Order: sequence, then C-alpha cells, then structure tokens
Amino acid sequence: MTWQKLQELGRDESFAELDSIFANGGVPRDLDGPTDGMLVAPSMGHVRTPLVKAVSRLYMPWLGKRFFAAEGRGDNRFSPSVRVPAKLLWPRYSTRPNGAERTAFDFVTRTEAGGHDPDTEVLVIDYAPVEDNPNHLIRRIRDEIVEVEPAIFLGKILYRENHGGYSNLGFFALSRT
Repeated sequence: MTWQKLQELGRDESFAELDSIFANGGVPRDLDGPTDGMLVAPSMGHVRTPLVKAVSRLYMPWLGKRFFAAEGRGDNRFSPSVRVPAKLLWPRYSTRPNGAERTAFDFVTRTEAGGHDPDTEVLVIDYAPVEDNPNHLIRRIRDEIVEVEPAIFLGKILYRENHGGYSNLGFFALSRT
C-alpha cells in the first residue's frame, strides 16, 4: 500500500476499501519519533464532509504526529500558522513551539482491539487521559492506527459518543520521516 494509493482511495471516498485495508493491517511495533501525516478521507456526514474537504484543500496545518514509544505517549505536529485558529477554537489552550513547528494535543498510546474492528489489534492514540487537552472535541477523539506497509500507517479517527460507542470521522495516514 503506497502513500499515493491511500490518497487515491481518499479522493474516491473508497471507505469500504479503506476499512478492509485497515482491518488487515498489523499493530505498529517500535513506532518512535516523528511521522508525516495526511488526512485521507473525512467522513462526517453529507453536510460536514464536503466542507472539511474544501477547507483541508485550502488549509491543512496538521503535519503528523510524534511518538515517544518508551513513554507510551506522543503529540501532534502542526505548522506555525495553527496558533490563531487553535486559539479561536480553544481560547484557554496553547500550542507549543518545537523548532519551526508547533505541537499540541498530547496523547497516550496502548495496544488493544479496535473500537470498530474488534478482530484487529491496533495502536490506540487516546486524547482523553491528558487533562490539558481541550474538553471540546479533542478529549473525545480516539485515533487508531495499523501498519499497512513498512513505515506506512493507516488510521481511523473515532469520536466517542455519549452512549459509549464510536463514530468514524474518517481516515488519516502516517509515514515515518
């Protein structure tokens, strides 16, 4: 599975194929350090999905994630331009400088069965246990990733519903830098 193939599947909104690829992926081992990221395909309903796709084509400050495997944690990498929109969305939350980038939205990791794919072992990226993360939206996100090729990872963005289940908000991909 190449990076370009994931881009094509996202453009074609091939959710069934992305689900199949995800279900057949393996739990990442020794994922440590920075990764580059790509929003593959949002899936937020008939109204929000076209809006998210249009905005992300014009402006995508998310660059990927960093993993600190030995500590079971990580954070998200952003371009410096994220400061203003992040402050508008979460006035009490601050992104942090990291060289020429910004970091934000720390997470903890663990391996377990997928929230939508109980037969697939995944690396869970959980924002809820990090009390500094904004309650609005971020702490309700549970990302899950599987390795689909060496150094290529497919992820699901799951939203924790009030009843305890998850809605899939879309797919993203990561590659080791």
